[in-house]
Amino acid sequence: MKLGDLHHAEGAVRKNKRRGKGAATGLGGTAGRGHKGQKARSGGRIHRWFEGGQMPLQRRLPKRGFVNHGRTEYQVIAIERLAGLEVGTIVTKELLVAKNLLKSANKPTKLLGDGDLKVALTVRLDAASESAVAKVTEAGGTVELAGAGA
Repeated sequence: MKLGDLHHAEGAVRKNKRRGKGAATGLGGTAGRGHKGQKARSGGRIHRWFEGGQMPLQRRLPKRGFVNHGRTEYQVIAIERLAGLEVGTIVTKELLVAKNLLKSANKPTKLLGDGDLKVALTVRLDAASESAVAKVTEAGGTVELAGAGA
């Protein structure tokens, strides 16, 4: 067997439509594009968002407010949720995810000062509020922040 002997299976390959090659092809003249108009032109396509010339939805709706795209979106955890941990535990995102107190270890996490803490813990998170830091140190623990801080 040689390379020249290889062929596609019968019926697997169709011949290309040869547009604009005379009346006998059935696609001569307008090449299957109909007569005139935007869709008959080269590069003439209608975008998905085009509404037939009517004022588009994104221009009809009012623009309100401001979205800060540089904002860091923290997942938060209250200090009272850590009260059940043992003394001397090192609190990390991975530990909190393992204990089902957080959803993801990949997002930045902030400790908030809601509730009371009576257990000495070492907290290693991205950020913490001032009241949370005060309550952890008051209970005899330490706070090590990886992110920008409070």
